Amino acid sequence: MLDVLIKGGTVVDGTGAAGVQADVGVRDGRIVAVGDITEEAAETIDATGLVVCPGFVDPHTHYDAQLFWDPRATPSNYFGVTSMIAGNCGFTLAPLGDESDGEYLKRMMVKVEGMALEALEQGVPWNWNSFGEYLDRIDENGTAINVGFLVGHCALRRMVMKDDSVGHEATPEQIAEMRRLLKESIEAGGIGFSTGRSFTHSDWDGNPVPSRWAAEEEVLELCRETSRHEGTTLEWVADGCLNGFNDGEVELMTRMSVEGNRPLNWNVLTIDSARPDAYLNQIDACEKANDAGAKIVALTMPILVGMNMSLGTFCALHQLPEWKTVFGLDYPERMEKLRDPQTVTWLENQAALPEAGVFSRLTGWDNYLVGDTYSEANEGLKGRRVGDIARERGQRAFHTMVEISLNDDLRTVWWPLPTDDDPESWRLRAQAWEHEAVMIGGSDAGAHLDRMAGAPYTTAWLDDCLRGRKLTTMENAIRHLTDVPARLFGLRDRGRIAEGYFADIVVLDPDEVGATDVELVFDLPGDSRRLYSEATGIRRVMVNGVSTVVDGEATDALPGKVMRSGADTETVLAH
Repeated sequence: MLDVLIKGGTVVDGTGAAGVQADVGVRDGRIVAVGDITEEAAETIDATGLVVCPGFVDPHTHYDAQLFWDPRATPSNYFGVTSMIAGNCGFTLAPLGDESDGEYLKRMMVKVEGMALEALEQGVPWNWNSFGEYLDRIDENGTAINVGFLVGHCALRRMVMKDDSVGHEATPEQIAEMRRLLKESIEAGGIGFSTGRSFTHSDWDGNPVPSRWAAEEEVLELCRETSRHEGTTLEWVADGCLNGFNDGEVELMTRMSVEGNRPLNWNVLTIDSARPDAYLNQIDACEKANDAGAKIVALTMPILVGMNMSLGTFCALHQLPEWKTVFGLDYPERMEKLRDPQTVTWLENQAALPEAGVFSRLTGWDNYLVGDTYSEANEGLKGRRVGDIARERGQRAFHTMVEISLNDDLRTVWWPLPTDDDPESWRLRAQAWEHEAVMIGGSDAGAHLDRMAGAPYTTAWLDDCLRGRKLTTMENAIRHLTDVPARLFGLRDRGRIAEGYFADIVVLDPDEVGATDVELVFDLPGDSRRLYSEATGIRRVMVNGVSTVVDGEATDALPGKVMRSGADTETVLAH
């Protein structure tokens, strides 16, 4: 007898092939039959008029902390994600040498990944030292999603070098110790190595995070160690991921992949018709590296991610040229600076410089919507465009934005409307999706919780494919969301609807699949806030043959597993 029989749906198997009407039989967590099935089952799901496809694989998340207080990994579970990769950008919560390491990493994650300090203190037990012990704690806690964890460079460096991990290069002896720790961590189940060299990543004290102080030889030694282990991969983020790669970065990531003999993925490729040269530079960098024997893959998002901003808390606006000289100040001094019209004009001019790079997408001040406000002076402004308010007041838009923020002691919530929602940008995106060096992903789910909402990209893209721009087929989109990332990471028997594969399955209504508008909710430990959206049209999500979501509601089941290198992943070579 089957455990589950999914009857009468259109099976889209993940390979890109056209959907076919077929039944799917599940037993002991695996798909055992696809076709016309007559065998009886303990549970039969009527999928008439519905699409049955593989569970989605999210290649770039930061659920490393959230899984402790939220083992369902909401909201990704609702959006059909059944497997994901965490520990990206060089940021992990293990290994830890002593209490000071945990305190440093905790505060670093607040700054670099927008996690609430209250949530990290109240929701995470911090009761491990080794990477293996961390993975065991996740397993013991349970998870509704399969998750593989990369080993982060910052934690390795911090454990070996302590305070010297910031501001100093490592000695040969320290590099050897980091390599030993990485070996131990991968042997315990880490699926590879991640590192970060991006100018956007600073710690609690405003200093570059530990991985940014590493010499190239240190990075390459850790990649070489990764190559010694089965089922591993590499990931990094660098300045060029945002602003275009220079020759040195192309050479480094080429050597990382070649000497590590593993694929290296980076986040995130932003495509904007106003900056076509940047997009072409990054594609060209991948092609050059791959021609030299590397396997470099850029992640890109197929939707425009909902996000908000604030002049009072750390956000992407702080990355605009020289803005940190004002926004790095304490509240009283910052507000005093912003009351000076000359300072506001200077900030506006700085934001318009070419050096703003990818962050220039955030400078369409006219098209910011006013979100939540907190003062009588701003009563009635919520939902209005800054440009409209500015014209009424006879001001420039950015000056109006600052004025409104000051009325709220800088707490005003701002929603920037995208400046890259034009037809040419979308044409370039559709073209990039089919490039061999590009993969869909980059949600950052689990991070930047009160500033952006990337988790809905799976169903939001399907909605766009079926009823919106229709830039690709549903079958091709599902391939990009399932089989493509599963094969890059070597996930054993995942990413397809096929006999012998794990029963990671999504049943969706093609007439309703999508995502609701993003809203701000207060549901994290310590009443911390996050941006949240709900999936529509998801009838069933199964992980390892067990239903985790039924008709949009999460079950109590936690059938996911920590995917460990070698056991749950197979080696994908760079060359």
